[in-house]
Amino acid sequence: MHENTVKHLELIQAVITRLAQNSFLYKGWSITLVAAIYALAAKEGNPKYLLDALLPAIVFWGLDAYYLRQERLYRRLYNAVRTAAQADLDRNPFSMDTSPYRYQVDSWWRTCWSKTIGWLYGPMVLLIVVVTILAFAYSTTKGG
Repeated sequence: MHENTVKHLELIQAVITRLAQNSFLYKGWSITLVAAIYALAAKEGNPKYLLDALLPAIVFWGLDAYYLRQERLYRRLYNAVRTAAQADLDRNPFSMDTSPYRYQVDSWWRTCWSKTIGWLYGPMVLLIVVVTILAFAYSTTKGG
């Protein structure tokens, strides 16, 4: 394999690693913020705070899906560089353009519902909505 091809693959792999790290951090921040907002709601005894937990959950869900999609695009680019002929690579050296692969990877919306993201954020958002509804119902029957 040509030296420039190896360097190009290293650059792409570095991007993939950073994107995967972002995804991991977003999951952690989402869970942390939702738990903190729930703790605040329990301390204050105000179910209105529970609804505030939806915002970080939905925002981090969208960001996580965006970064997962970008990671998948760069994996396609990595594979294309790995298997390309040297003449093709010489015409466009060190290209980081993933646009030729955008239709080969699920859309952002479909990525939101992928196994790695949908199974974390979907139940989290559903749980926030159910707990909020129950908390409001309990507070109104309690007279508060």
